[in-house]
Amino acid sequence: MSITSNTCPTDLLIDFPTDRAAAVFTQFRCCAPLVHCLTNEVVQTFTANVLLALGASPAMVVEPAEAAQFSSIADALLINIGTLHAQRAQSMLAAIASAKQNQKPWILDPVAVGGLTYRTEFANHLLSLQPAVIRGNASEILALSGTAPGGRGVDSVDGSLDALPAAQALAQQTGAIVAVTGVTDYVTDGDKTYAVNGGDALMTRVVGTGCALSAVVAAFSVQQPDRLLAVATACRVMSLAGERAVRHSSGPGSFIPAFLDSLYQLSPQDFLRSGDIQ
Repeated sequence: MSITSNTCPTDLLIDFPTDRAAAVFTQFRCCAPLVHCLTNEVVQTFTANVLLALGASPAMVVEPAEAAQFSSIADALLINIGTLHAQRAQSMLAAIASAKQNQKPWILDPVAVGGLTYRTEFANHLLSLQPAVIRGNASEILALSGTAPGGRGVDSVDGSLDALPAAQALAQQTGAIVAVTGVTDYVTDGDKTYAVNGGDALMTRVVGTGCALSAVVAAFSVQQPDRLLAVATACRVMSLAGERAVRHSSGPGSFIPAFLDSLYQLSPQDFLRSGDIQ
């Protein structure tokens, strides 16, 4: 797929509304969504722990014969193509069909798309199945839009602002909310774009924070009338927890438990005093 855009990236940026994000977070905590995660095998435990720490319920039902049935029960579906193989692709397609039939949002995380033919072709096919949200790093979003060859494995070689025009065009063409994440996260529906700051570089030194973010995005996509704001709030949840966790850790090993604790301890008030997270 090749997507072009003449949009000036900063023209449509709007301020992130911390008060409304606090309300979204409150509603999420009351909802306790069940998220069906077809995610990569490297991050399943961490992803489950992140969702549990926030108050959501994760489930990793990967057998093709069960995936469709479970997606009809779950509140949202995550499709992460990190460790893609033929049987997993079969499960993903069955789960997506069921989610769509039952009007459940499904989220695409196009891990490492662009560099390898099989996953790139599969990801492009998934675009035609109308994901509610696409969440990727800058190189993944650029590759998915057909404007760049991809990153260095799962790592981005592009800045998130550089990928914003592609994200906006991708949102306009697919109807999905597109979140391109990096030092600053940009969340767009093609018309409006939130810039979400925060987080810490240490979040990139442990495996799974990006993949877990996609699961959190799926959880926040449930029963939210303003999905654009809900996805932006999910990004801010992770960056807030990262800011707090880094103050209580000395490196990657101590960061992970501190991060899970920070997610567990987050409150709506933290969005209102984001410059004073302890």
